[in-house]
Amino acid sequence: MDTAPTRIGFLGLGAMGRGMTARLVDQGYAVLAWNRSAEPTEQLAAEHAAVTRADSVAAAFAGASVVHSMLTDDAVVLGVFSDELLAGIPAGRVHVNHATISPAAAAELAERHARHGVGYVSAPVLGRSTVAHTGALLVVASGDPDAIAIATPTMEALGARLWNLGTDPRLAAVVKIAVNYSILNALQSIAESVTLVEAGGIDPSTFVEILTHTAFSGSAHKGYGPIIAEKRYQPVGFAMSLGLKDLTLVEDAAAELGVALPVAPVLHELFEAALADPELAQLDWSAVAEITRRRRG
Repeated sequence: MDTAPTRIGFLGLGAMGRGMTARLVDQGYAVLAWNRSAEPTEQLAAEHAAVTRADSVAAAFAGASVVHSMLTDDAVVLGVFSDELLAGIPAGRVHVNHATISPAAAAELAERHARHGVGYVSAPVLGRSTVAHTGALLVVASGDPDAIAIATPTMEALGARLWNLGTDPRLAAVVKIAVNYSILNALQSIAESVTLVEAGGIDPSTFVEILTHTAFSGSAHKGYGPIIAEKRYQPVGFAMSLGLKDLTLVEDAAAELGVALPVAPVLHELFEAALADPELAQLDWSAVAEITRRRRG
């Protein structure tokens, strides 16, 4: 396979993809970018001289030996990376997939890429889109060892830390959805605690300050605690619909692995209720806390 390039392909310029592309540029890479709609690519190219637009996914692989992607979900990623597309990609190219997808989809993608001599790395990222441009994301990777070795410089450029979990492409997907499940539980525990103290006449911001001082000093509670206490659900760091998508991935993986998740049905109902509300549905996924607030007796 090729050595690490200075020109990188990037597919998918949503909020996270734009931030990651900007980070690669800041780290000295030229980026050949593609998005389904042209406007985000053109805007990014206007902001960064090192970004040029690829007319197609195939063009991105033709112009860069390592191509990163941040697409939406299983259906989109499997649809884009078809056998037909992969058959036309030059052998030895490497695809680094950062999307949060199911373990089954990760395995299917790895098999497709291998059939056509294209390296595949499952490499979901941990962190909000608002910090992607700063290099504060965490990257968990698994898959073809040679592909991981080639993609390591750019994965390290994107994040504060990279974990190589092994050769099975499903492993990184399992870790990613398990982390997101922990965050989902944290959102609900904060929502319930804040609702409790509000009912007792206590300022929720003071409570969150106490909560996060020592016992819960990690990024989830320190990040989302003030957001929920102050109802600061915009700008959207992670969409409500994506929260339910990730929860569904967790439930499906748990069923496949024979793991019981007693809290998952409760969270599922709360997210469905939030998405049924036209106002909440457009806010950050942490706004699911408002369902608990509204149900206060």
